[in-house]
Amino acid sequence: MPAEPTIKRAIAFIDGQNLFYAVKKAYGYKFPNYDPKLLSKKICDSHGWKLEGVHFYTGVPQSTDDSFWHYFWTKKLAIMGTRKVQTFSRPLRYRHQTVTLPNGNSTSILVGQEKGVDIRIALDVVRLALDIKYDIALIFSQDQDLSEVADEVRKISILQDRWIKVCCAFPISPAYDNKRGINNTDWIKIDRKTYDACLDPMDYRPKPKADKK
Repeated sequence: MPAEPTIKRAIAFIDGQNLFYAVKKAYGYKFPNYDPKLLSKKICDSHGWKLEGVHFYTGVPQSTDDSFWHYFWTKKLAIMGTRKVQTFSRPLRYRHQTVTLPNGNSTSILVGQEKGVDIRIALDVVRLALDIKYDIALIFSQDQDLSEVADEVRKISILQDRWIKVCCAFPISPAYDNKRGINNTDWIKIDRKTYDACLDPMDYRPKPKADKK
């Protein structure tokens, strides 16, 4: 067994949309009000890890599709860059999806879908492991497609004969049904108190226009 390092270097990989929808269900927040770097550091500090970097990933709608969220994410991503968070964004693709209404009828709605975000996260986790940039990959997502990444990192650990761990951080609350982290990873559960200690003081939502008199 490779020796466990005394100082454990961690890099956070945050799926922005996945984290937002989990927090929305768990705590009821209506927009992504977390500070990615502060949240990553909070988790690392609580485990005695040294945070080496934060990578953030999200889909962003075109302004013609959803001006509100386009404005929000453009502003938030820009501020992240000034805080030394490495960001990756892709345009959201909209497709018609059939949903069932409470009265039993069905209707078709446009739903934004991310393409390439989970692949980019997987590539970065593997690449930075190969480059020996971290000892702990801290993934903020519950996307089970990323379970294969943990398997690949385990193989890299054997090839390099060094200690590496993959962790999955996600919110928990009685209101949130998804209690599972990514398979084959160590789960870190984020409670409401921890999350609320890492809120972003800035609000990136567009301000409503004043009515003209």
